[in-house]
Amino acid sequence: MRILNDKIFENKKSDDVVTSGFRLEHDSLGTRDISNDVYYGVQTQRAMENFAISGVHINNFEHMIEALAMVKKAAAMANHELGRIDQAKMEAIAQACDEILYGKLHDQFTVDMFQGGAGTSTNMNANEVIANRGLEVMGYNKGEYQYLHPNDHVNCSQSTNDTYPTAIKLAVLLSKKNLVRAMEELRNCLERKAEEFKDVLKMGRTENQDAVPMTLGQEFSAYAVMIDSAINSIIQAAEAFRDVNMGATAIGTGINSPPGYASLVVKKLTQVSGFQLRRAKNLVEATQNAGIFVHMSANLKLAAVQISKICNDLRWLSSGPRCGLNEINLPPMQPGSSIMPGKVNPVIPELMNQICYQVMGYDTVVSMAAESSELELCMGEPIIAFDLLHGMMILKNGCITLVARCISGIEANRDMCQRYVQTSIGLVTALVPVIGYEQSASIAKEALKTGESVYNLVLEKGVLTRAQLDEMLRPENMTDPREI
Repeated sequence: MRILNDKIFENKKSDDVVTSGFRLEHDSLGTRDISNDVYYGVQTQRAMENFAISGVHINNFEHMIEALAMVKKAAAMANHELGRIDQAKMEAIAQACDEILYGKLHDQFTVDMFQGGAGTSTNMNANEVIANRGLEVMGYNKGEYQYLHPNDHVNCSQSTNDTYPTAIKLAVLLSKKNLVRAMEELRNCLERKAEEFKDVLKMGRTENQDAVPMTLGQEFSAYAVMIDSAINSIIQAAEAFRDVNMGATAIGTGINSPPGYASLVVKKLTQVSGFQLRRAKNLVEATQNAGIFVHMSANLKLAAVQISKICNDLRWLSSGPRCGLNEINLPPMQPGSSIMPGKVNPVIPELMNQICYQVMGYDTVVSMAAESSELELCMGEPIIAFDLLHGMMILKNGCITLVARCISGIEANRDMCQRYVQTSIGLVTALVPVIGYEQSASIAKEALKTGESVYNLVLEKGVLTRAQLDEMLRPENMTDPREI
C-alpha cells in the first residue's frame, strides 16, 4: 500500500517542472526538502504523500479555499487587536488572505479531500501557504518562519478543530447561494412551461394506469412547487450554519486563546465573510456535534429526490416516439445509439438522475461520518466536507444543465395528448356526475371489451351530444371544480 500510494503521488506530478531550488523545512517528524516554487510546506508535503487517494484536492473547491482565507484573516485581525501578533504580521497575513480571496494561489492547496486527522492537513496547508506568501509580502524568503510562522502566527489562538468546521460552514453557505440560484432558475423555467402548457389537455396517471384528465400545465406547475419547497428547505437548513465554534480551539475550552478572543474573532469573521455569524452557545458541543451537517445533507437529499422524480416523469412522458407515451418532445442533444440509426435518448434527465443518486448516497456517508464523532471531536469531517461541497456543486451544475439543455426546449405533443384523452377509459370518470356511475361503468366495460373509445361510445348511445361532450372536455372544465 505504501508503494502504491507513493506511485500515485509521483504520477500526479507534472512532467516538465522546472524548479528554482529547494529549501529545508522541518516538523516534529524531521526535515524535508521543499521546492522553492511552492508556497506550501513540510506538513502539506507529508499529507500529499500520505493521502494520495482520490485525486480530488482542496483546490477543486474554491469556496473551501475562500472560507479558509476568511477564517485566517479574521483570526489575524482579532489576534492583533488583542495584542497576540504585531501589525506587520497581521497585515502580511491579511494581504495573503486577500490575494487568495481574489483567486490567487489556489493551485497551492494540494491536499486530497480524503484525509485522516480531522482536517489538520487542510488547516496546515492553508497555514503554510499564507505564511510563505506573507513572508514574501514582508520582504523575506519562503521558509523563514522565524519572521512569520504557520503555527505560531497564522494559526495563533486556533486549532484545526475550530477553524476547519468553521471553514466548512462558510464554504457551504457560499455554495448554497449558487445552488439556490440554479434551483430558482429551474423552478422559474418549470413555471414558464406550466403557463405555456396550461391549455394542453392530457390524461393523468396513477400507478402507471390511466386516471383522469388534467392539463400538461398542471403537471409542470406541480414540478415547480416541488422545487420551490426544496429551495426553502435548503435555505432554512443553512440558517444554522451561522453558528460557528471559532475560539473553541482544541475541544471547546478555548485553551491557548486570550480572553475575549472567541467573541471578537466571530465579529471579525462576520465583517470579512459578509455573513451574519454567531458564536455557538456551547463551544464544547459545537466542536464535537456534526448534526448540523446531517441536517443540510438531508435537505440536499430531499432536493435530489424531488428533482429525480421530475426527471423520471420527463423520461416517461417523452418515451417513444412511436411505442411510448410521446406526450412531450425533449430537445435532441446527441445521437442515442451506436447501432440504432435515428435513436435519440433523454440524456439530460438521465444525467440528472445519476447526479441525484450520488447526492442521495452522500447523505448516507454524511450520516455515518457524523455518527463517528466520539467524545470531543468528529474525525469524519473531511468526508463530510467533500460530500456536502461536491454534492452541492454537482446538483447546482445539474440544475443549470437541466434548464438550458432540456426543460427550456420541451415541446408538447398536443395531438397525442388529445388522442389519449379521447381514447382513455379513465375519461369515463369525468362523466359520472352527468350520466351516473352505473351508466359510466357500463360504457367503460364496453369500451374495454370492444376497443372502442369512451368518447365515441357516448356519442353512439346518444348519452351526450358532441357539443356537450366537447364542452366537458375543455381543459378549464376538466381540471377544476365546477357546476355540473
